[in-house]
Amino acid sequence: MAGHPREKVIPDEVHQNQILRELYHKELRTQKLYTQYHVNPLRKIHTITRKPMSWHDNLEEPADARFLNLIHHTAQGPRKKYPETQTENQEVGWDLEPLVSVASSSGNTRKHSGNVNPERHDRRLNHFRVCSDITLYKA
Repeated sequence: MAGHPREKVIPDEVHQNQILRELYHKELRTQKLYTQYHVNPLRKIHTITRKPMSWHDNLEEPADARFLNLIHHTAQGPRKKYPETQTENQEVGWDLEPLVSVASSSGNTRKHSGNVNPERHDRRLNHFRVCSDITLYKA
C-alpha cells in the first residue's frame, strides 16, 4: 500500500521555464554584494618568508613612517612606554633607585681600603653572625 509506484510527470517547457524563473528570482533575493573586504581577526595569519636570491623580493620599498613608529614603540621596554606599571608583576623592580644610597650610608668616617666594599660596613643592610659553633671552635 505504501509502495505504490506513482507515474512520474514529465514537465513541459512552460512548466520548466517557470521553475527556472522562480529559482532565478530566489537567488537574486538572497544574493548580497560585498564591497568592503577585511581580514578575519579570529583566523591565524601565516607569513611566508621571502626567497633570499629572488630579485623581485629584494627591491627597495619606501619606508612607512607609521609602521616604523609602531615597530619602534613595541620594541621599547615597559618603563619607556608607560609612566606607571600595567600589571602586578611589573611592580617588582619598577623603581630601580636604591632605597638607601651608598653615599648616605657611610655614617662611619673609617677609611676603606680599595678592595673592601664600603656597603659591607653599613650596619643597616648587613647583619653578620658574630658567634656560632664553628667560630667558637676555631677561635
